[in-house]
Amino acid sequence: MKTWVRFARSVAHKSLGLVLATMATSATAQDGPVKLGVLTDMSSLYADNGGQGSVVSAQMAVDDFNGKVLGRPIEIVAGDHQNKADVGLTIARRWLENDNVEAILDVPNSAVALAVQGITREKRKLFLATGVATSRLTGDECSPTGIHWTYDTYALSQGTTRAISRLGVKSWFFLSADYSLGAQLEADSRKVIDATGGKVVGAVRHPINTSDFSSFLLQAQASKADVIALADAGGDFINAVKQAGEFGVTRGQKLAGLIVFIADIHSLGLQSAQGLMLSSAFYWDLNDETRAWSKRFIEKTKKVPTMIHAGTYGAVLHYLRAIEAAGTLDGSAVAAKMREMPVNDFMTKNGRIRQDGRLVRDMYLFRVKSLEESKYKFDYYELIATIPGEEAFKPMEEGGCPFLKKP
Repeated sequence: MKTWVRFARSVAHKSLGLVLATMATSATAQDGPVKLGVLTDMSSLYADNGGQGSVVSAQMAVDDFNGKVLGRPIEIVAGDHQNKADVGLTIARRWLENDNVEAILDVPNSAVALAVQGITREKRKLFLATGVATSRLTGDECSPTGIHWTYDTYALSQGTTRAISRLGVKSWFFLSADYSLGAQLEADSRKVIDATGGKVVGAVRHPINTSDFSSFLLQAQASKADVIALADAGGDFINAVKQAGEFGVTRGQKLAGLIVFIADIHSLGLQSAQGLMLSSAFYWDLNDETRAWSKRFIEKTKKVPTMIHAGTYGAVLHYLRAIEAAGTLDGSAVAAKMREMPVNDFMTKNGRIRQDGRLVRDMYLFRVKSLEESKYKFDYYELIATIPGEEAFKPMEEGGCPFLKKP
């Protein structure tokens, strides 16, 4: 009997300790900092486009919001997904389940982003996709707590492919990255080419982070297509353009970049990139507001800001404003408030977030300047056209977002 009593008391003490520990953890979570996780590529082919610059942009938004929301300090944490879906998912799961992270940002890799969209949807936490392209995030993989912020494959391919098609180009060859980004860019571009009377005469897929493009470029050259469309990004895009010039491909064929960042142009140099046409959601030298924000960013990083950096700032600021307006950190409530509120910052004017999570805002078509045309540091683009958001992004009813379907 005494043994049983001692055992019962021991269990009771352990249970009480567990309850107190749980209460302490809960109290810490409720009173501690509001954490936002920047999940990005810190060391590989997308590091210049997102990377540490995205962390700086997120922190700039927090600072401009005065560092607190709902009376609690705001903390930015960062992780390197290494362009591996399993690594990104592991970090995201740890953040959401153990580290009390409320929202995940950036994620410049479509495969990683799709995995993150899945777990944030499951946990009902915010995913602010500021660095990813795949339009599936507002299509078959849409989420009530997912916001696709900066650009997508549809908008980029629409702008660039349609503009080049209007120049009388008839035949195309695709050089695409062999993962979801490349596949989606190519698929969205093919629809535009078909609709404008063009023809795709060939295509080839290359592994991500490729250093030698010779065999792929020789196939593209042999096709005699008017345009070689590069459906890849970051270091892959840079290597493809450089080697195309070295092999003389550009003497007889045009190159079209379907997802191009100003950091890529900076790495290539205007001598290699001049004349390239591209679509973008942002350019630092567009107006006084973009120049003022970009000056602050350049002072902190010594680098020119990309559309991912500008988008990350805008998404964080809008998220914090929505928390304040909703009076809660609940993911579903904050996501609904973000959709309800108009988006206004130096990059986006009167933008709106649709029910499928797509931020609808203007996009821009640019031509890369020549060395002679460039007058000062980072003076790389000439604005060709502004593409209204309603035209730039796929109509919501065509996206196939499951949770929008009526029962």
